[in-house]
Amino acid sequence: MVTTLPAILSTLLYSVLGMVVFVIGFVILDLLTPGKLWQEIEQKQNVAVAIFAGAVAIGLAIIVAAAIHG
Repeated sequence: MVTTLPAILSTLLYSVLGMVVFVIGFVILDLLTPGKLWQEIEQKQNVAVAIFAGAVAIGLAIIVAAAIHG
């Protein structure tokens, strides 16, 4: 399989776009939930919040991947 420059550039563009959408979604999640997610996870060692944040992260990643894949 031969990869061309346009294919590599489009892959990089979609990867960066996917990460930006993922970060924006995570920031919106942090704004919608009470308290600060990172403070709950890091300082208070709240496992339930960590599991919730991880599940949302996986869900956002699946949505972004499906949108990019078509």
